[in-house]
Amino acid sequence: MMLLTAGTRGDVEPFTALARHAADAGHEVRLGLVDGSGADAAGLDAVSLEMPASAVVPDLTGGPMAVLRRVRGEVRPSLRRMLAAAVRETVAFRPDVVVHHPLVLSAPMVADALAVPRVLVEFSPVATPSVELPAAGGPTALRDLGRANRWTYAVPRAAARLLRADVAAAAEQLPAGRSPGARTRSRATLMAISPQLLPRPSDWPSRVHLTGAWSDERTDHVLDPSVAAFLRGAVLVASFGSMAAGDPVLRAEAVVAAARAHGLRVLLLTGWGGLQPRHDLLGPDVLAMRSAPLGPVLQGASVVVHHGGAGTAHAAARAGVPSVVVPFIADQPFWAHRLHRVGIAAAPVPFRRVTADALRVAVGEALRQGPRAAAVGRAVRAEHGVQHAVEVLEAVRADDVRR
Repeated sequence: MMLLTAGTRGDVEPFTALARHAADAGHEVRLGLVDGSGADAAGLDAVSLEMPASAVVPDLTGGPMAVLRRVRGEVRPSLRRMLAAAVRETVAFRPDVVVHHPLVLSAPMVADALAVPRVLVEFSPVATPSVELPAAGGPTALRDLGRANRWTYAVPRAAARLLRADVAAAAEQLPAGRSPGARTRSRATLMAISPQLLPRPSDWPSRVHLTGAWSDERTDHVLDPSVAAFLRGAVLVASFGSMAAGDPVLRAEAVVAAARAHGLRVLLLTGWGGLQPRHDLLGPDVLAMRSAPLGPVLQGASVVVHHGGAGTAHAAARAGVPSVVVPFIADQPFWAHRLHRVGIAAAPVPFRRVTADALRVAVGEALRQGPRAAAVGRAVRAEHGVQHAVEVLEAVRADDVRR
């Protein structure tokens, strides 16, 4: 099977988990992924899709015209290379099934050209309409519009149409050198989402599988001894992943001040620049490092402050740790709202409103949700989502053979 993913670490790590579990189940698996995501693909048959992960999160500073220039000059060319590489690598591998992230818009035509089934993967509801909830990441993601909720899913489809010419250009990598025409519907959709965070809408079709979140349950990450020692006791972990908008220096100061107000030590995971602590902010109760595996880090945490990406939201829920979510863009407000609604996160604090006082109040609220978060964590850990996903893929392949 060919797995194709594009995005930041939260879009890649679940695919590496799926690749490892599918390979363990005896399948020949190749993973196409972006460069520099930070996800561990060691030991996997992995190929580059020739796009830096940073291109998915463009610099949003400088005003609308500056952003537009960066999208045209940096993001669009990167996406064009990714779409072509996805076709080329899939044709070279000749898989029996194609499994892909929604951003890999060239996956449908290459699956059709090779006459193999394809399976769509969603980490947030963006491509499968429902009257019960609006599309994540859209302008109405936090408003229930009733039956009009279905119309909000037109926004992601409209965005995809902007890349129609790039998808057509990627068809040059097909064996026939052109698009095979009309696209067939995906044979199945894997919603890598925990039903603890998002119960299954009643109007999703049967081919949509709410598997639970995907994590590599077998990986035994070993933390640096100094980090492991620091995590013993009451600790706040803060990570904003690839989000660096706003003032990351002031944000780090606010996080540390809020933690100290509650007697917590602080582990700052600085990522791509979302947190930039001054040297004098560090001390016996504040440790900063670029990244660390969230699973083992969160096992020792009292609370986690994060941006609300689907991957981080599920990692916090799985660990049983309450959250303070500071959403920036895309599906992050959606997940901030979901965690708060489930009772395992404080009310969201938008990144432009982050202050020491706002975070102090939010951390206090989150700490009171510790027992509820622990209970949800036990339920999420029992889901074994990646195993469920492999079983669905095996069923899809078996059905294709029968046809």
